[in-house]
Amino acid sequence: MTSVVILQAGGTGGMLGTLVPMVLIMVVFYFFMIRPQVKKAKDHKKLITELQKGDKVVTTAGIHGKIVDMNETTFLIEVEGGTKIRFDKTAISLDATKAAAPKA
Repeated sequence: MTSVVILQAGGTGGMLGTLVPMVLIMVVFYFFMIRPQVKKAKDHKKLITELQKGDKVVTTAGIHGKIVDMNETTFLIEVEGGTKIRFDKTAISLDATKAAAPKA
């Protein structure tokens, strides 16, 4: 036994009525999800390139310290008590020197 399925045509603008909401969803997704993440990544990269020896920083783990040495991929950070720890540059989340400085 064969079943017959009859489909109704959506009328004029059936394709357009589906396409417009999809495009609007993609535009909203771009402006609220993708664009802010790209901006945040650029700002973090700029922060890392501007750091110098002597700057106080906070890592993503919450460790506070002062940069005493740096190379292409890592920072050597001195924490309280003179202990030195080597961190990857991507682990730095905040430049405490600039955050504590008063803004003019």
